[in-house]
Amino acid sequence: MSTKHFVTNIDKLVVDALEALTLTNPDVVYYKADKVIAKKSHDPQTHVAVISGGGAGHEPAHAAFVGEGMLTAAASGWIFASPSVAQIERAILAVAGPKGVLLIIKNYTGDIFHFSLAAEKARSRGIPAEVVVVGDDVAVGRTKSGKVGRRGLAGTVLVHKVAGAVAARPESTLGEVVAAAKEVTENLVSVGVSLNHVHIPGRKIEAENIMAEDEAELGLGIHNEKGCIRLKPIPSLPDLVKTMLDQMINKTDADRAYVDFATADNVVLMVNNLGGLSPLELGAITNEVVGQLTSRGLRPTRLFSGTYMTSLDGPGFSITLLRASDTVLTYLDAPTKAVGFTPGSVVTADSPSRVIVESIAQKSGHAHTNGHTNGHTNGHTNGHSKPTILDPAKFISCVKLACEKVIAAEPQITQYDTVVGDGDCGYTIRRAAEAVLSFVTFSSENISPTVSTIQDLAETVENNMDGTSGAIFSIFLHALATSVSHFDTLLDENDWGRAAADALNTLYAATPARPGDRTLVDALAPFVDTLASGKGIKKAALAGRKGAEGTKGMNASLGRAVYVDAKGYDRVPDPGAVGIAELVEGLAGL
Repeated sequence: MSTKHFVTNIDKLVVDALEALTLTNPDVVYYKADKVIAKKSHDPQTHVAVISGGGAGHEPAHAAFVGEGMLTAAASGWIFASPSVAQIERAILAVAGPKGVLLIIKNYTGDIFHFSLAAEKARSRGIPAEVVVVGDDVAVGRTKSGKVGRRGLAGTVLVHKVAGAVAARPESTLGEVVAAAKEVTENLVSVGVSLNHVHIPGRKIEAENIMAEDEAELGLGIHNEKGCIRLKPIPSLPDLVKTMLDQMINKTDADRAYVDFATADNVVLMVNNLGGLSPLELGAITNEVVGQLTSRGLRPTRLFSGTYMTSLDGPGFSITLLRASDTVLTYLDAPTKAVGFTPGSVVTADSPSRVIVESIAQKSGHAHTNGHTNGHTNGHTNGHSKPTILDPAKFISCVKLACEKVIAAEPQITQYDTVVGDGDCGYTIRRAAEAVLSFVTFSSENISPTVSTIQDLAETVENNMDGTSGAIFSIFLHALATSVSHFDTLLDENDWGRAAADALNTLYAATPARPGDRTLVDALAPFVDTLASGKGIKKAALAGRKGAEGTKGMNASLGRAVYVDAKGYDRVPDPGAVGIAELVEGLAGL
């Protein structure tokens, strides 16, 4: 639960956020006293008005959905609180006329009371008014929800979109707009999950709302209320998505089988960010949901993935499914100028064919991504026609030990990099080590005694190690392969030292990093220099470790560490240098 906020005055937070919409959408006006956003260019004489609203904290819903082709106006309450009748009246009077107005609300008691009363008062003024209530939640089920019915969740946004598209046609009547909205609500299911509850700025933290690190909550609403199931431990994403989809489309679940998708002409999918997920994580979740739906024979024809209806910065997501007719699809595809709406995409049967699985390494014959090969290691062809320069058994033994040491040290390296970097160094080095370990393990019977093995090793690292560290390792290893290719006999430690010295000079031509700059070179250079001087690999490894430890207290001259608080330099050594120290100690058998 995030408890730190830039704005802690929640009243100012709401009114200022609404005012910002006048800066991002030139076609809206803001009735500040009533917290109402309305479409400026709407003509109530020729078009039906579509109004929605609810508490703040669900942005971009509802105010950012005001715009051509979607909502005509939206009334905002305070955070998680329904707008008052007076506010809703202000919205109605701003945009409604003889063509009438449709009020779309989620199934929450406050919204129903306030919007229903506002609709009745509109009718008394001679304005035709109708109310459509959206209840798309399936988590609670029929038995528990009883007379209250299903809660309204992110599926409401699809109702906004369809009703708004119908209302954008001047020939549409209020009855037609209502019918279109109801068609969506009657074929809609949603369920949400979150890793924690949210903290409302300026309010006390409620201990009972704080979930443990190994807990998630399934079936929560969008107002910070508890879900129906506390999950402990947190299931894997595939298992979690399966559970959610089962609740949505399992026809044998009489308590939740609200919509039959078996004979659906079209299935529309919305994967909604509850506010706190990164686009990266939401993308992975979307891919999993689409994959599982497809495996169930329900490939979606439209996909909406993004942030549509939030619960402040809730660290969770919701899934919405809509059984849609071709006409509804047309309205979902219709353009809108609402600034908060992310348009959907068409999902076709050939979508998987647009994913190219083959890597450039596989295409060129050097298929060592994640260390696996196609049954051989000689991507550089006919390795045994080249001179024997290494002992395969000894090479495998040394490399395995080096990789195992690096993998074991990953948590410590990550901790160091969290202090003085961006926290990815340990994982980056570990991923490369795992790929190399896989390479020598699965190819142990085919390891060539020639330079081809060093070339394959370099490519394995290149294909599996990202960032600056990956570039440095790759340059050094490719240069090492070039250097050892000049030998025509089995290399001893002194030969490896001379080859490594040549590789280090090649690396120096590509980077300004030198000993004393607080980089991995602080460990690599003393290792190479000591090995090249003929003192043996064990002393060279000790020199590398000493160089790594020497970076503690050293100011950074290169890399992201330059930008962090210098106090961290005194607490930990350079993470990349520590990774090198672990690696070379493994090679030396230390």
